[in-house]
Amino acid sequence: MTGPDPRPGHLSPMMTLVFAVVCGVTVANIYYAQSLAGPIARDLRVPPQWAGAIVTLTQLGYGAGLFFLVSLGDIIENRRLTLMLTAGLVLSLAGVLTSTSPGVFLLSSFAVGVCSVGSQVLVPLATWLSPPAMRGRVIGNIMGGLITGIMLARPLASFLAGHFGWRAVFAVSDGLMIATFALLWRVLPVRHPHPRMGYGPLLVSTLRLLVVSRTLRRRMTYQGVLFGVFNMFWTGVPLMLHDRFGLSQQAIAAFALAGAGGALSAPFAGRLADRGHTRLVTGMAMCVAMLSWAVSGWAASAGAMGVLVIAAITLDTAVQANQVVSQRVVYSLSDDARGRLNAAYMTVIFMGGAAGSTLGAWTYFHGGWGLTSLTGAGLVLVSLLLYMTELRSSGMEQPKRI
Repeated sequence: MTGPDPRPGHLSPMMTLVFAVVCGVTVANIYYAQSLAGPIARDLRVPPQWAGAIVTLTQLGYGAGLFFLVSLGDIIENRRLTLMLTAGLVLSLAGVLTSTSPGVFLLSSFAVGVCSVGSQVLVPLATWLSPPAMRGRVIGNIMGGLITGIMLARPLASFLAGHFGWRAVFAVSDGLMIATFALLWRVLPVRHPHPRMGYGPLLVSTLRLLVVSRTLRRRMTYQGVLFGVFNMFWTGVPLMLHDRFGLSQQAIAAFALAGAGGALSAPFAGRLADRGHTRLVTGMAMCVAMLSWAVSGWAASAGAMGVLVIAAITLDTAVQANQVVSQRVVYSLSDDARGRLNAAYMTVIFMGGAAGSTLGAWTYFHGGWGLTSLTGAGLVLVSLLLYMTELRSSGMEQPKRI
């Protein structure tokens, strides 16, 4: 079955829901191991000095896939590319599930990261299928599903591993991805791009976009900082919750589940972007993120758990809102280069997130949550100052062919 014929400017609410769910269950695979590094290392007898690789290799694979595979959406038929990546993810998860040695597990984990970028092929495809006036809303709805998958991955992994062992997490995920492949095979439309270059020039063109597009550079800087401090928070806060409040792993998972409420902001932010309020949303997102960090610092020292939960939700809300409006701007820069634009944008965003994870652990171990919250607020302030220079410019870069 080849899927229905696509029509540019037409994406039904049901297909939007399908895209959102598929993106959520796909991207969740990057984050399961963050809650399972300890049990996996013990079971597979991974040396302590290599335990961090359980998480890092999946993330490195995702970063490699973002740069080397997502841009293929501009030259390869999108349905085929998405199905190939989904099939690769099914096989990679099976490798993780059945691995009995550290080498096989780590290699399979890297492949899981690479193949999880199928979600980033679907987002540009959704914008192609959407009318221009509704692209922000569509991106918001899909990103809401994607972020929900990210936020639910950790508590779900903790729950399943606590009751059935760590392999149960990957067994459930593999089953979900098999069902996802069957669903996409049935409903995903065919979209033939009009390639004007080969693979090598395609990668060079992806890098060139960083040079020629000032708007792309600004948007990836804003979101790179926000996603970085987002990862700082969710790397450091479990450590702080255990040390300061004495929470168990299950209670920390419940805290993370509460933070998933921030994903609800994505559809609303998309609607505001469609109405021309992109800059307003960006400015508000930065201010809210900075305030959230300040409040979280006070809440931790005062022992105010309820306030800390609110700070987590508002920080997530700010990060997701800016992601939606930024993607709408980036995808509007060129109709023919959305795959490359997304590859360049998301690669840099992911690098910011990875740096934030490292910084979150470093600041907490060297200065406690006070240093972590101060660093997070300071980074957002620097980004806000950069954003204020944009307000003095004549306007956003207009869409153009690249």
